[in-house]
Amino acid sequence: MPNNTPNEVYKNMEVIQMLQGFVSETVQTTLLDPDDCWQPTDFLPDMTQEDALDEVKKLRERTANIPDTVICSLIGNMITEEALPSYQTYFNLLVNEEKNLVSNNGWVAWSRAWTAEENRHGDLLNKYLYLSGRCDMKAVEQTIHRLIYNGFDAGANGDPYQAIIYTSFQERATKISHVNTGKLADKAGDNTLSRICKQIAGDEARHEKAYKSFVSKVFEIDPNGAIKSFEELMRKQIVMPIALMKEGNKNPNIFVDFSAITQKIGVYTTWDYASIIEHLVKLWKIEHLTGLKDGAAKAQEYLCKLADRYKRIAERMKVPDEINLSWLNGGDRMAF
Repeated sequence: MPNNTPNEVYKNMEVIQMLQGFVSETVQTTLLDPDDCWQPTDFLPDMTQEDALDEVKKLRERTANIPDTVICSLIGNMITEEALPSYQTYFNLLVNEEKNLVSNNGWVAWSRAWTAEENRHGDLLNKYLYLSGRCDMKAVEQTIHRLIYNGFDAGANGDPYQAIIYTSFQERATKISHVNTGKLADKAGDNTLSRICKQIAGDEARHEKAYKSFVSKVFEIDPNGAIKSFEELMRKQIVMPIALMKEGNKNPNIFVDFSAITQKIGVYTTWDYASIIEHLVKLWKIEHLTGLKDGAAKAQEYLCKLADRYKRIAERMKVPDEINLSWLNGGDRMAF
């Protein structure tokens, strides 16, 4: 399938703007007032209290037995969350026609409130990792710096449909990653970190539900355009938000190494990728769409077979026994 033409992208933007009221309502029904939200300090030692250092010591004792692989997974999750400035900028470039960041426009209000909720995730995980002493925080900070420096591109080619389909996929992927990291932390004896990961995953689940509802509305209005955008995005594959952390990094394989770890320990795998495709295809009733034209029927056929294709890839997937990473104290190489 060819990329969306300028006329198609313009038409897609018109449909996106038709959803202003629905998106505004979703801000009120799905996102939380800042005064009602949990904050990072709810899970961290209170440094104003006399027993603060004792609480830090307990935190370090809890994290001491967490495997290096799980720590690396947690670091990758945190770095993903810390790159929010790039995500908000990218999103606004595609859906914010007013170019006014304090507008009451539904999409602008959503972008602000969604980012505000997401911002807590990186703050909490960053502080927890810092207090744990389990990683080389300067190396981690340099990776975050590099990632924001490099920017972000979801590969949507200016198409707002692809942008919200991408976010629907990515919110679900992030939720899965946090849930599975939390399970491994709990298994290692850190129930506080497990609760943190579950709390963050809960936010991701609310955000995922909202983005999927936006796409559902697009399918109601413009099924031909929506399915073609869905197909185009999936043919390029979903690019993970932290993929560009490798650009200019002293370890150009850092993203590949991180992905291998999440695959190895089951935090986020090719099976998960396949399951998300399967879920979205079912949710948006791709198989049952009728009256499709202008290449949309071919897109339908492609999408309905795609999950099974990735399941076959997952069956053959292998990861190396040794992986290099620059985020851990005491060396860059781990043998599993």
